[in-house]
Amino acid sequence: MTMTYHKEHLLDRAAMLAMRGMIALQPKIEFEPDARPGFDALMEKTPAADGVAYEAATVGGIAGWWCRPADAIAGAAILYLHGGAYVVGSAGAYRHFAGQLATRARAATFVADYGLAPERQFPAAYDDARAAYRGLIASGLTRIALAGDSAGAGLALALVGVQSSKESAETFRAPIAVAVMSPWIDLALAGESMKSQASSDPLLSLDVLSTGARLYLGGKEPRDPRASALYGDLRGVPPVFLHVGEDEVLLDDARRYATQVEEIGGTAELHVWQGMIHVFPANLALLRAAKEALELIGAFLRAHLVEENSVRHQHL
Repeated sequence: MTMTYHKEHLLDRAAMLAMRGMIALQPKIEFEPDARPGFDALMEKTPAADGVAYEAATVGGIAGWWCRPADAIAGAAILYLHGGAYVVGSAGAYRHFAGQLATRARAATFVADYGLAPERQFPAAYDDARAAYRGLIASGLTRIALAGDSAGAGLALALVGVQSSKESAETFRAPIAVAVMSPWIDLALAGESMKSQASSDPLLSLDVLSTGARLYLGGKEPRDPRASALYGDLRGVPPVFLHVGEDEVLLDDARRYATQVEEIGGTAELHVWQGMIHVFPANLALLRAAKEALELIGAFLRAHLVEENSVRHQHL
């Protein structure tokens, strides 16, 4: 594992103090169906990227949005899986954020509208993400990367777990790389940072995440690798790029995953950002760290997507 620690910019420190003050005045975040309009309205504030065309579409039977940069790499694509604790969030609300990533990676990006709980419980989100990935392969794309934030990051990492080879005898082209932000990959909520960072995280908490996990799992095992990639067989995963804020209760999800990948000889690059909170790269208009993180993520994905010989095959 390669770990890079990014010190907080002075201007970002002031911006974060203001942001924390604003968050403190808002109602406590809740992951429940009634919160969907407000969550979407917040994500829709991300500015649209220049030169990116947006198109509603269906891939592999899963609705979503294409974000297509004018200079997109031919034959390549990113499947983006949005956050929201499996309860809130939508492709439409995330399309501009995904478009910001798409333009930096120079790759057409499909944001999938996977099923949300409690209407569609585990493993619906995993199955939908898998179907969308299959659809991208069926369309003839030869180089596909995965990206996501929070719960969507967990889905992305679940998709590349070797455990999925036990589900089907079909052979699929494996993703060539995965980039995730603030991944939620332990629905058992066993990370030490759930407690150690509780006072520094203004957005998430053990109680809030417990609600999301309960609604999504519906009583199923939280350590099932389709729900919590941390408990899967990580042998054979493609290169993984992880970004997380130091002040997140999910800090240890990223650290533990990167450590496990390294221990089995895989490639994981972890970036920890001082003073940052959950999915901070979405705050492009406010934070220098957000822009820097997205530039790094875009460069990582672009480097893999342009490599003609990077395609590997495995069961997925």
